[in-house]
Amino acid sequence: MTNWFSFGVLHVPDVKASPAHSTLALVEQNLEETDPWDLPELKDTGVPWSALDTKGKVQRVVVSVLKFVILLGLLYMFICSLDILSSAFQLVGGKPAGDIFQDNSVLSNPLAGLVIGVLVTLLVQSSSTSSSIVVSMVSSGILTVQVAVPIIMGTNIGTSVTNTLVAMTQAGDRSTFRRAFAGATVHDFFNWLSVLVLLPLEAATGYLYVVTELIIDSFQIQSGEAPDLLNVITDVLTEAIIQLDDSVLGDIASGGSEARNKSMIKRWCQTQFNTTLQNVTVPGPENCTSPAFCWVDGNITVTLKNVSEEYNTQKCRHLFVDVNLPDLAVGLILLALSLLVLCSCLVCIVKLLNSMLKGQVASVIKKILNTDFPFPFGWVTGYIAIIVGAGMTFIVQSSSVFTSAITPLVGIGVISLERAYPLSLGSNIGTTTTAILAAMASPGERLANALQIALVHFLFNISGIILWYPIPFTRLPIRLAKGLGNITANYRWFAAVYIISCFLVLPLLVFSLSLAGWKVLVGVGVPVVVMLIAVAVINVLQRRKPGCLPSGLQSWDFLPLWAHSLDPWDKLVGAFTAKCCCCCKCCQVSNDNQAHEVQEIVEQSTDIHKEVYDNPVMAVEKEVENEIKIELDILKITQL
Repeated sequence: MTNWFSFGVLHVPDVKASPAHSTLALVEQNLEETDPWDLPELKDTGVPWSALDTKGKVQRVVVSVLKFVILLGLLYMFICSLDILSSAFQLVGGKPAGDIFQDNSVLSNPLAGLVIGVLVTLLVQSSSTSSSIVVSMVSSGILTVQVAVPIIMGTNIGTSVTNTLVAMTQAGDRSTFRRAFAGATVHDFFNWLSVLVLLPLEAATGYLYVVTELIIDSFQIQSGEAPDLLNVITDVLTEAIIQLDDSVLGDIASGGSEARNKSMIKRWCQTQFNTTLQNVTVPGPENCTSPAFCWVDGNITVTLKNVSEEYNTQKCRHLFVDVNLPDLAVGLILLALSLLVLCSCLVCIVKLLNSMLKGQVASVIKKILNTDFPFPFGWVTGYIAIIVGAGMTFIVQSSSVFTSAITPLVGIGVISLERAYPLSLGSNIGTTTTAILAAMASPGERLANALQIALVHFLFNISGIILWYPIPFTRLPIRLAKGLGNITANYRWFAAVYIISCFLVLPLLVFSLSLAGWKVLVGVGVPVVVMLIAVAVINVLQRRKPGCLPSGLQSWDFLPLWAHSLDPWDKLVGAFTAKCCCCCKCCQVSNDNQAHEVQEIVEQSTDIHKEVYDNPVMAVEKEVENEIKIELDILKITQL
């Protein structure tokens, strides 16, 4: 990026009354004193309440109420669009996801099972759907609980990609994007770090399996039913757009050949069974219902038997019930529409919140959300945030919805990253309690296995919280998220690289190595892991104790620039973007406007220098002040 501080016209002339330090130093000091992670002040630029007359006060109250109603409507559409997005992903990638579960030789590898959980949840965009597939396979005996544990860990990772994608919609403003992307990825880092510790522990000791089995054996748990909370409201709209037959994915994963040719789009919503007594041919007399209802006609044995036939009585009422399109085509249509609605709602929500959260309102909300309890009970605040996150997720019945909803609030500075972290941890717990209640609705013969898998998910998240939250020093996800947020704020294209690498390339690479066998996986994976650990240790020592390292390793300057810096890659991406935008007239207009603004600032600086040389003693303080403002203005323009 061009260093705008190098312009010669911006240097303070060497006069006796000038200060000893340069304008550049003052600017850098001003920038260093501003912590990018401090919550911004949302100032109210409107007329104060006390200055309004009665008509103005009534008008402001009415406008505020209307904004609040519109905000609720946008939140409703946002949640519904996430639900439709999940249905779209199931139509597009549901059947391939079901096929992935059928190779038991690969699933027996814990690392491959983890990756499959990530990929399947990524394909269907719903941890509940992928978890229900696993539960049905365990209940039917296709998978054992031990094999299913790593898959459940993978579903926990896969579901966190949604809020990371939501953060990408706030890339327009650098500071907002820094906070929003960090607020989204703090959830990712928690899941990845928890798996990094608990997957080897589970593979070595079977910790999660043993503990959940003891819980199941110790309590007489009665079958229950999962409650419908927010779904009662959202299903009114989502079911009018699309309804899916959830049993199809389970049948495909269980090896059902008929389910492959069956559409996932539900056509009939009400059916009934008609049972009649009919003559049925059986292989032999031993298969008869009873000797009294059995006779032999030549070589054929016939018996009377109750036969149930299913009749479709009422068609579903949604937009695609009579559409003769394949599931893939319907899924792509819904995917495009849901993404359009989701992004539009999110942009409108952010703008509406920015207009509502100003002045005293913003101060009160930020104080309530981000202030700790007084000493010595300050540590309790985080755990209350965990409970709040779990409760809110239980209400909306989706961790993706809750974490995606708080991501823009972190971006605009209403919620701090330190407060968003325990809220995300609580969200992980909230989504598992819903799964536990859903598992309790399973039939009696499937209840134990279904409930044990749900408890594995719950215990996994509890164990992760114990590892990465109680002691402030262990809250590594916050520090890692801030580091990634700083990188993506300077190199916004790196956010897309992060998402594609962590949620697609890395899982596919590990899955491919797993198919090649455990020897290949270990032979390739162990050297890579050792190298990454060595690089991380060297980086820490370079920052804190460089003297402990050999002179050659005290910096990475011995490597090519592209191997230890993102600047060359940034120039490459910038050149490619500029080449793509040069054909776009609006981009050319934007570049012309930016150049015009910079030219105006340079001309203003030239006028100031002329004033300084005319009267250097009297105007030097004014020049320093104006040049600081000029350089900050130029910096702001170049960062847009």
